[in-house]
Parts: sequence; C-alpha cells; structure tokens
Amino acid sequence: MNNNKRVYLDNSATTQVLPEVVKEMQPYFSEIYGNASSLHYFGREAKKALDAARAKIATLLNAAPEEIFFTGCGTESDNLAIFGVVSAQGKKGHLITTKVEHHAVLYSFQHLEKLGYEVTYLDPDKSGAVSAEDFKKAVRDDTIFASIMYANNEVGTLEPVEEIAAALKEINAGRKNKIYFHTDAVQAAGKIKLDVQKLGVDLLSISGHKFGAPKGVGVLYVRKGVKIEPMTFGGGHENGLRPGTENVPSIAGMAKAFELAVDNIEQHHKHILSLRESLKKGIVEKIPEVVINGSGNNAVANILNVSFHYIEGEALLLKLDMKGIAASTGSACATGEPSHVLSAMCVDPVAAQGAVRFSFGHSNTQEEVDYVLSVLPEMVESLRAMSPVWRGKK
Repeated sequence: MNNNKRVYLDNSATTQVLPEVVKEMQPYFSEIYGNASSLHYFGREAKKALDAARAKIATLLNAAPEEIFFTGCGTESDNLAIFGVVSAQGKKGHLITTKVEHHAVLYSFQHLEKLGYEVTYLDPDKSGAVSAEDFKKAVRDDTIFASIMYANNEVGTLEPVEEIAAALKEINAGRKNKIYFHTDAVQAAGKIKLDVQKLGVDLLSISGHKFGAPKGVGVLYVRKGVKIEPMTFGGGHENGLRPGTENVPSIAGMAKAFELAVDNIEQHHKHILSLRESLKKGIVEKIPEVVINGSGNNAVANILNVSFHYIEGEALLLKLDMKGIAASTGSACATGEPSHVLSAMCVDPVAAQGAVRFSFGHSNTQEEVDYVLSVLPEMVESLRAMSPVWRGKK
C-alpha cells in the first residue's frame, strides 16, 4: 500500500482553489491593487472588477446586481440576514427555523431567544427533511422571520425551500406585516442550480470556499424591498449594509469559481453521484452493521454520511488519516461535539458516535474510492475488536 497516497473526501468542509480561479485573482494582488472606493485610476479599475463580479453572480442567481452583497464568509452572510432583518422589524416577535441548521444559524436563533424572541425549531423526519405542512402550522400572528437551510451540511438532505416559500407567499398576502424568509444555501451552491426567483426566498447565503474559491469570501442575496439593517458600522461599502474594504481578489475569484461550477453542474453531478454510490455500495457490501444517514435521493450528490456501529467516528478518522484519507465526523465547525443533526433525525446515539461524513469534489476519482474500500473494512474491524459489545455479538 502506498503510504504517500492522499485522498481528499472532505469537500463539504472546504475545497481546493481551482487553477482558473487563482489565475483570475492574480492581477488584483499585484497590478490592479487599488481600493475599490478610491476615485483614482487604481481604485476605478478595482471597482470595475467588483462590479463585474457582482453582475456575474447576480446573473448566475437570477437576481439583480444591487441585490448582491459581498461578505467575509457564509457564517457572516447568515448572521447578517438573521440579525439584520430581525433588528429592522423594530419589535420582538416569533421566529421559525429547524433543528438541523448549521450552527451559524442555530446559534444565532438561540442568541435571539436570550434577547426575548420566541423561536420554533422544526423537527425533521428520519431523512433530515422538515415538512412544509409543519412549517405552515408553526406560523403565528406575530411571526416575523424564518430561516430554513437548502442542503444539510452533514447528511446532504434537501429541505423543501421552494414549497415553504410558496406557502409563505400565500400567508403573506393576507398579513399586514410580512414574514421574511432566508435560506442558508452554502452547501447547495455549485451542486444544484440556484434561482432565487424560482426558489422565492427573500435572502440567500453562499460561501465561496465550498465551490473552488478561496476562504474568506461569501455572498448575501437580499431581495429588493426587504427591510434589513447593517450589523457593523464604518464606511458606505456594499451600499451601506456591510462596511469594510472589499476583498477584490477573492470576490473576483469567487465569481469565476461560481461561473465554472454552474457551467459544469450537470457533468459534475453525474460524476460525483457515481462516486458516492460506488462508495456506498462498497461499504454496505464489505462492512456489516452500517447505516446510511439521510435519504440520498432528495439530497445533494456529494455527501455520504455513514454510521459504523460499535466504533467511535473520530477513531476511524485517525486511522483513515494515517492512510492518507481525509473525511470528517460532520460539520467542520463542530469537531468533537455530538451531532445535533443526527440527534434531531433520531439516529441512535451509539450509532451517531460512529458516524463519518465522506464528501466528494469533481476532481475525485473511482481509483480513490477503490483505495478507500481496500483499507476501510480492516480499519473498522480492528476498532470493533476493542468493543466488548461487538466481541459479544461475534
């Protein structure tokens, strides 16, 4: 076995910056390096790049350029959407989200509870999806805001965002005060087509490093007419909503990466789905006592979450890493903590402890999947050999 072999199956945590993206960014480090707010030549050239990136991303999302705001990451985009809109309402009210959100959303709502807001956390089914009917039942006269993620970061399940948005449109038609609707689309961007008009959401968050752009840059889409306030204060950047000098190189890179992802979305989906299904089939056939978490059907193609019974997921990750294989136990932001997503899905707590997330990118190969399957069964067996429960079963 080649101990120098490296297989990266943690693309939901972050992705490699694409060569085309690096090339796109290069001039804005060394040639067109002005501040986009400056009036001189160097500033104007940077502003051109900023405007071009904004227009490109707007087109790819089917939005208007003035509805696109650049942020530092997906977490900031989520926070700005939630706190910015809730604050702009001028009064406390009722909020709706789910128990399976990324912590960027979940912790924001928990903080709002401490400030006196009431929050309904929707339960998912066993696949990780919430119900549009449950959402409609949760709406109250004092509901002011809701946030439902598009694709789950741990199991990949798609939530019924379009269906919920359609229901909200009808509900809002008979209300004096509109309920604004946000979706965290960080794990969906680049994997499925995002069309904000079709989705019907008021706000949408994405993060560049999930689809081949650098870390430290994100987008918040805000539909025209949404009442939202800034959460930080300084200059008039991003139309006054997000002050701070724009990161022009990364923004240009993100626009390029998003364009590449959207242009190749069908090809990449087919390739990645094939790899995921190959790994899933191999695991189920070669390793007893495993459970696939999430439906796999109504989900993004790149995530495979597997519970290996009678072992600790983190122990398996260490063994995988020793063989050059990178995976994770769930969200990269929650390493070492029990998965709140699997708990909400009613996955057995012992099985949840043995959960590992494999997440694919378009550069992964069948050869890499075969390599993982060649070493994984022995790893699981050796870890189970230390479990008295497993030894008792055998």
